[in-house]
Amino acid sequence: MEDQKEILHKDLSYAVVGAAMAVYNELGHGFLEAVYRRSLLIELRERSIAAEEEKAVPVHYHGQVVGEHRLDVLVDGKIILELKAAKAIVDEHVAQALHYLAATRLRLAIIINFGPKGLETRRLVR
Repeated sequence: MEDQKEILHKDLSYAVVGAAMAVYNELGHGFLEAVYRRSLLIELRERSIAAEEEKAVPVHYHGQVVGEHRLDVLVDGKIILELKAAKAIVDEHVAQALHYLAATRLRLAIIINFGPKGLETRRLVR
């Protein structure tokens, strides 16, 4: 679990969540995930935050590449964003983000759900 004394990539992760809030405040709920992803990328760019869309990450088995994951958004090479447009964040979303962390060896993923009850986020630290 994350040490409460030091939040991993604190300023960057706060800026990302702030950008997601701006997108949600403007668009609300009801669009497809792709609309939120593209809108968030625009918002991140406007805030001068480096981000890559649908970044391909190889999956290895016994030292050999057997497939690839596609990350929704990779922020500054440090934070994986897993975007959802669902009723709520569920265990399957968490499992997916944890697999992405393992595959990339990065330490922080943020699940962002543009849901009907408002913007929902969950930080996952490996």
